[in-house]
Amino acid sequence: MTEHGVTEQRVVEQRGLYYDELETGVVYAHRPGRTITEADNVLFTTMTMNTQALHLDAAWSGEQPFGQRLVNSMLTLATVVGQSVTQLTQGTIVAQLGLTEVSFPQPLFHGDTLYTETEITEKRPSKSRPGQGLVTMTHTGRNQHGEVVALATRTVLMWNRVAHGEGEHVHD
Repeated sequence: MTEHGVTEQRVVEQRGLYYDELETGVVYAHRPGRTITEADNVLFTTMTMNTQALHLDAAWSGEQPFGQRLVNSMLTLATVVGQSVTQLTQGTIVAQLGLTEVSFPQPLFHGDTLYTETEITEKRPSKSRPGQGLVTMTHTGRNQHGEVVALATRTVLMWNRVAHGEGEHVHD
């Protein structure tokens, strides 16, 4: 209560984890999954000016080895990274530094549901940016059958909780 008898409401703000809250070897399962539709694939593919017939031409793709259109792999990658944001980096990231070792072992098709897990594989304090740290994570995207459809190693620069001023706000 304040001095005027008014109760202050506690506010909980959704955020990712800070550098000092992330643990190597931990796997974070991001839910819910995301069912990728034909509209998603066509919009993303045309918006990014990718004219690949494997994503746009149902008749032609039907005669290719997979017998149907494939979800654009860049849409798959963007969704895999995006699914990790609310749990890991929302409001706690300084910058994405790079993606390496990106692969797509199996295709994703219209109507498949994509589920992502992220393992923190390495972290170290930044040598040049006090209060921040580098985190390396491996994203694994799987379809509804558990088949791996995307893998990517990602390095990000993250805030430490105190350096970002988290201690000054009531969030949890």
